[in-house]
Amino acid sequence: MARVTIRVLGSGDAFGSGGRLQTCFLVSAEPDQALIDCGATSLVAMRRCGIDPTVIDTVILSHLHGDHFGGIPFLLLEAQFVSRRERPLVIAGPPGTAKRLTEALEVLFPGSSKTEWRFPLDIAELKAGRADRFGGMTVLPLAVEHPAGAPAFALRLTCHDKVVAYSGDTEWTEALPEVSRGADLFIVECYAYQPKPKFHLDFQTLSARRSDLGAKRLLLTHMSQDMLDHADQLDIETARDGMLIELPCPVPEAAKA
Repeated sequence: MARVTIRVLGSGDAFGSGGRLQTCFLVSAEPDQALIDCGATSLVAMRRCGIDPTVIDTVILSHLHGDHFGGIPFLLLEAQFVSRRERPLVIAGPPGTAKRLTEALEVLFPGSSKTEWRFPLDIAELKAGRADRFGGMTVLPLAVEHPAGAPAFALRLTCHDKVVAYSGDTEWTEALPEVSRGADLFIVECYAYQPKPKFHLDFQTLSARRSDLGAKRLLLTHMSQDMLDHADQLDIETARDGMLIELPCPVPEAAKA
């Protein structure tokens, strides 16, 4: 039976609240392996979980804040000098991704943006409302409300007839019901318990609008210490670093015969 799995590599906020690593999810749908976001601690997370970074085919970015894309310079340089990667790698993100990545490489490792990569590297820029296909995965980005110096997206990833939706970072917007509708899993950021941070979601708002989200399963992530302090009061599942979620796919009727 074909299956889709999601490994929570990082479920924390930007500030290490609760000792959690920054945002990163590995979606596996054989033969494809994709990261949704790649925070600065993502390579550490992969090592802890025993995941070989060279198996990653695609990195899909929701937005260009460091806790969501800051791990890419380390991922690239590890591939170049440690793993000596040969397989192609695609990095797909909002408009401006190529420029921001070049700047990040230069800030962190001066001169590294001029590296002649030993593996084929493709930087693809996503467009809100347009679906793009990477291997066997289709990605639909929808614009959300989160200033990051470039557009911020919620993402709807389809593979093996399963849908994994992800809010990215955002305040409440009507894009959320759209991106989550019918999803097998909706990973949704929930930074605070009470409405406080602008451009982020909070548990009270999500609870009040829960019926608007048509996903089969909700998973809260990107939680501040405030949210973690209320963990025993929550009636929605919460992510944790290292967590593995499996979405089994039904066997086609022809295969049953």
